[in-house]
Amino acid sequence: MGMLCAVSFNRYGRLYYFDPGDLTPSVGDKVLVPTDDGPEVAECVWAPQWVSEDTTGAPRLLGIAGDEDLRRDDQMRRRKADAKVAAKKLIREHQLPMKVVAVDHVLDSPGASGGRTTIYFTAPHRVDFRSLVRDLGATLRCRVELRQLSARDSARVQGGIGSCGRDLCCATFLTDFEPVTIRMAKDQDLPLNPLRISGACGRLMCCLKYEHPLYEKSASYPTAGAKVETPEGPGRVVSRHPPSETVGVRLSSDGRVARCALTEVCGSRQAYQGRPG
Repeated sequence: MGMLCAVSFNRYGRLYYFDPGDLTPSVGDKVLVPTDDGPEVAECVWAPQWVSEDTTGAPRLLGIAGDEDLRRDDQMRRRKADAKVAAKKLIREHQLPMKVVAVDHVLDSPGASGGRTTIYFTAPHRVDFRSLVRDLGATLRCRVELRQLSARDSARVQGGIGSCGRDLCCATFLTDFEPVTIRMAKDQDLPLNPLRISGACGRLMCCLKYEHPLYEKSASYPTAGAKVETPEGPGRVVSRHPPSETVGVRLSSDGRVARCALTEVCGSRQAYQGRPG
């Protein structure tokens, strides 16, 4: 058991969890967090709370951001905005098939105007951007790096709203992308329509993966078309709903489809091999 708090570098962005140590930041407070490029300012979106998980090894907050830290963060954000505008303009001039997704900037030292700018982009294929890098370096007067992102990484960086109406999983809590197959969609009785089972990145939705084990257990459910007995009378199974452990049964008496709990449905051995424990 330990104490954790959550911070975000951007509004509605991905959450990062830290050990608050002796600090007690409130929601909305600006805090300093350790990164590979040095301390950066982030916003506390979840005040320190005790959690049941082992927090050993969790990174620790460096402190509450002061006025100088906030000025430096504001300067860095302005540099990012300027770099994004310059990159889009030069990409059009060079007529390159690239789309700027995000920009990151690291200052050399407090108050410095140089540093390093990293521009993340997507493209349908590999792009020769050597001349673009030279022009960007001359325009921004700093070292420039360009990194091409995959479709999934692009969605993670940009964020957005999924078909469920909530923030994208990859932009909030997913840490790694796991393989997702069309078989998972079939096992969940989903229509094999790309528009229905694809995420914002155009690939199969990540939620098909972490919901799949639940549907694997539904192999013991009554099959579609099987005759079963329910508290409302006999009927045939027309649908299965593993998340709620229920099945849809079309009643023989009036043709109505009733949602019945799995424990209340009785069927033949061929239709139903057993109930979950």
